[in-house]
Amino acid sequence: MTAWPARLTSGEVTLRPLARSDKAAWREVRRRNADWLRPWDATVPPGTAARPASFGSLVRRLGRMARQGTTYPFAIEVDGRFAGQLTVNNIVRGSAQFASMGYWIDQRYAGRGIVPRAVAMAIDHCFTRGGLHRVEICIRPENTNSLRVVEKLGLHEVGLAPRFLHIDGAWRDHRIYAVTVEECPEGMLARLDGR
Repeated sequence: MTAWPARLTSGEVTLRPLARSDKAAWREVRRRNADWLRPWDATVPPGTAARPASFGSLVRRLGRMARQGTTYPFAIEVDGRFAGQLTVNNIVRGSAQFASMGYWIDQRYAGRGIVPRAVAMAIDHCFTRGGLHRVEICIRPENTNSLRVVEKLGLHEVGLAPRFLHIDGAWRDHRIYAVTVEECPEGMLARLDGR
């Protein structure tokens, strides 16, 4: 059984590979949520290569990285409707066996437990089919919504990364949260549902 492509479902939430056919929904959600997402979205630092110019090039780049085993680019669906994106990235093999995770959600779905469920499903996937040992999530200290996600999942803070990512036009500090496979032997989804 391979780790990618994957389709994961729990209740009303489904994670599936981001696809070119998501273009219209992805663009509409991003347009409608631009102000809400801007403070948390990664930006390109001056003097570096630009981001992919189109949704198609983004999907192609993420698909190539997924085939190489370094990324799992998921679309988040709620009751069959596109609602956001969750990406497991920077997958490292060898003696490390870890990855980072990032996500965003349509504001219409915020506060309904969608993101904690999606993150729990992705962590379980990383630990089972992905064979990873550790997953981390890095969050700006001001991002109370994302801090609530890791709180609901019981992830512990392992450090602070000063000026970690270029976001909203500047280098921003991030709090680092992590979980290892030993910390949730029954699975993260089971932990979430048991809380």
